[in-house]
Amino acid sequence: MIDNRIALAASLFALAFCGMPAAAQPDTGSPASFAAAAPSPHAAELVDGEVRKIDKDSKKLTLRHGPLKNLDMPGMTMVFQVKDAAMLDQVQTGDKVRFQAEKIDGKFTVTQLEAAR
Repeated sequence: MIDNRIALAASLFALAFCGMPAAAQPDTGSPASFAAAAPSPHAAELVDGEVRKIDKDSKKLTLRHGPLKNLDMPGMTMVFQVKDAAMLDQVQTGDKVRFQAEKIDGKFTVTQLEAAR
C-alpha cells in the first residue's frame, strides 16, 4: 500500500514539476503507472474559437477560444502554430471555428481545424 502511494507521488511530481510524463518512469505495475499511460479523456474534444488574425508567413493563427481542457488552459486569445499550413487557407479573420490544439515541441499547435456549424 505504501509502495503504491510512493509510486503515485513520484509520478505526480514528475508530471507537475519536471515536465516528464509519468509514463516515462519505470513501470512498477502500480495503479499509477496504468493511469499515466491512459489517453487523456479530453484529447478528442474540439473547442469553439474565433479567428482573430492569420499570419501565413509565420504559419500562425490567432484564436479567441474557450477552455482547452487537454492543455489545462482557460479561455483566452492567443497565437498558435498550425500543424499544416494549408489550414490557414481554410479560414478568414472573424470565422467561427472548432479546433483541437496540442503542445508539440514546446509550442501550442492547432492539429485539427474546421468551420463551426
